[in-house]
Amino acid sequence: MAAGVGAIVVEGFHRRVSAAVGASAPRGQWRPRGVVSMRRRLYFLRRRAPDGVFAQPSRGRAAGARHMAMMGKGPIYSPVIDSDEARDAQAHADASENLSPERIDIEPMKITQRYEKYTPGDHEVWGTIFRKRMEQLSEYGSEVFLNGSRLINLRPDRVARLSEINERLLKLTGWSSHGVPGYLPPKCFFAFLAQRQFPTTVTVRPRSHMDYLPEPDIIHDVFGHVPLHADPVFADFLQTYGQAALHTNNPEHTTRLARLFWFTVEFGLIREGGRLKLYGSGLISSEGEGHHALESPEVDRRPFELERVCETSFEIDHYQPILYVLESFEQLRDAMQSYAERVLNEAGVSAVVR
Repeated sequence: MAAGVGAIVVEGFHRRVSAAVGASAPRGQWRPRGVVSMRRRLYFLRRRAPDGVFAQPSRGRAAGARHMAMMGKGPIYSPVIDSDEARDAQAHADASENLSPERIDIEPMKITQRYEKYTPGDHEVWGTIFRKRMEQLSEYGSEVFLNGSRLINLRPDRVARLSEINERLLKLTGWSSHGVPGYLPPKCFFAFLAQRQFPTTVTVRPRSHMDYLPEPDIIHDVFGHVPLHADPVFADFLQTYGQAALHTNNPEHTTRLARLFWFTVEFGLIREGGRLKLYGSGLISSEGEGHHALESPEVDRRPFELERVCETSFEIDHYQPILYVLESFEQLRDAMQSYAERVLNEAGVSAVVR
């Protein structure tokens, strides 16, 4: 496994550009090779990670069924991705994997969101999931998330158009979102974050996978992640995280940053107005995860302390038994800033550039 935070975090959470267009994909459609879910990738990764990164999962209720479901799904095909463009982006990303941070150029890794290729069915799937999730999130989602969704004008009637989102996001926080063909190598993903850019999948899940999808799609990536990028405080946190993760080669920081990402960006809770609210994308995008996080007596909900978070192993193939609760996003930003200064100093980088 490659050194660095990405070997644990991004191999589990995000995009790795594939090595080829699959032979069984319909003509003109992009097939990312090895595109698998966050949890499915982490399942295999556990065997190769440093000791203590992952807890051994208990085989509690539904765990076995959930695991089997994860292992059986295949990749998504979509005409919204141009295969030639995707091949070029993939080749550049793969060639950049072992470059030093300052030599990584993310621009050639981006692909076009061919918006006109979305079908009426794609827009219907987006709208159905959007409305269903907002029924829960209107009451239990973080107000920062909900406000961000309004600020970037996410709508239930059509799939999000990245160019329209970026026009708003750039004015709000200097962030933007860009299509990529599949999974990016770890350093490439962090290079995006370090430059206040978010790589996103542009495909829409098929109707047959409305409730479960083994790969990230635009609903998970844009609906689940991007609204928080409209908040200046969270936006600064995420860039700082990207800078630290991009530059570190220390295995200890690799482990700690993996855990921090999991318990915040993916599965974070926050207290707002005296009530627990959801903000992590894994909770935002899943009705079952969200309900379990807020209501289950089996969950140990702990106050956020960065050192404690970084020492906590996480479990990957069933509902989370431990979650951390922020009091504010300022708390997260400030803790990350202090930690990043230590990481960057060790790496010989003077400061986070904004």
